[in-house]
Amino acid sequence: MELSIVIVNWNTREHLIACLESIREHPPSGEYEIIVVDNASTDGSVEVVRESFPGVRLLPNEQNLGYAKANNQAIGASEGKYILLLNPDVRVKAGAVDALMKFAEAHSNMAAVGCRLVGSDGRVQKSCRSFPEPLGVFLEYVGLPRLIPRSKRIGTYRMTYFDYTTDAEVDQPMASCLLIPRKAWEDVGPFDEGFPIFFNDVDWCYRAKERCWQIYFTASAEVIHEGGASTRQAGRAMIRESHRALRRFYAKHYRKKLWGPVYWFICVAIELNSFVKTRFGF
Repeated sequence: MELSIVIVNWNTREHLIACLESIREHPPSGEYEIIVVDNASTDGSVEVVRESFPGVRLLPNEQNLGYAKANNQAIGASEGKYILLLNPDVRVKAGAVDALMKFAEAHSNMAAVGCRLVGSDGRVQKSCRSFPEPLGVFLEYVGLPRLIPRSKRIGTYRMTYFDYTTDAEVDQPMASCLLIPRKAWEDVGPFDEGFPIFFNDVDWCYRAKERCWQIYFTASAEVIHEGGASTRQAGRAMIRESHRALRRFYAKHYRKKLWGPVYWFICVAIELNSFVKTRFGF
């Protein structure tokens, strides 16, 4: 088996249908399988996969296990040499999956590669970030990258300066469409399920870099990404969860690396940012 396409779904029936239809319309050239893990959807997602996509391997869960655990579940059941993590709100375009595979074959020390994500309006989405180092996070919270987006020093975290027309080595491309060689997955290990929704991909990429793997963005592949189809359903709870995950990421990876006052300053800044966004909506 050349490729395993893994999709985790939670109440995004219409997006899931469009995603699966796009794969059917633009399939990879090699042998592949599709595995859909459904996290206890109540919108008929399971039924529509069974009825309309009988070739898809469906793993229905009785409760929402979260993104990280559901991906681990699917990947553990998969057989492909490569694993393509695909969000249900993504529609693949002609040649996109093959372009990712071709890129991977040309980079033997690659742990993961992401591609260009464009919205339904055709605009390229900013899908690459650096790891959340203290200075970058602080500058983001005070809003300086919005004023000076082309500066690599100021816009370091969200990479506001990044050119999405060229291939480059990066820290963490968005996992909405992310190709991972199985050999890298087995070496780095599964997603940390302590990050159920957010930062599991960031944590995985960080661990991959620690083990001297390389991570890339390629402009040679492009998919359509609606964005936030699942997380929007939970509203402000998702904002709080994203900040909780960031705090846990800091506790896991930076607690022993940072000077104490710097570590606690960032933790307080994360809490304040979470409060402002959930209370005032910005």
